[in-house]
Amino acid sequence: MTKPVKEKRKTSYSISELSREFDITTRAIRFYEDQGLLSPQREGQKRIYSPKDRTLLKLILRGKRLGFTLAESRILFDMYDPDSGNMKQLEQFLAILDDKEALLDQQLHDIEIMKIELKEARQRCLDAMEAGQ
Repeated sequence: MTKPVKEKRKTSYSISELSREFDITTRAIRFYEDQGLLSPQREGQKRIYSPKDRTLLKLILRGKRLGFTLAESRILFDMYDPDSGNMKQLEQFLAILDDKEALLDQQLHDIEIMKIELKEARQRCLDAMEAGQ
């Protein structure tokens, strides 16, 4: 019986590796670095990203899909404190999620109203065309 081979975890990533993995441009990654969200090591001009940088990039992109701003992501990253069980971070995360959900509910309501108004305008247009014949 052979033992399963343990996968070696990478200790560093190039910008092009992260770009391919997350299907984003290297320019986007450099932008997140410029915003202070990522801080790779440097070897001359070459950027060397750590597993932590990779995780942060993954969280940035997940937050982006949820409608988080970079400022909101930064706040959550800055609140990371595993010694406290991250309670403050989790409470802030829930507050942001609640705000996002409320905004989506309002937008959905606005869209429903707009659809009603479009149908009414369409019907008035059809009625005017019919009356003009």
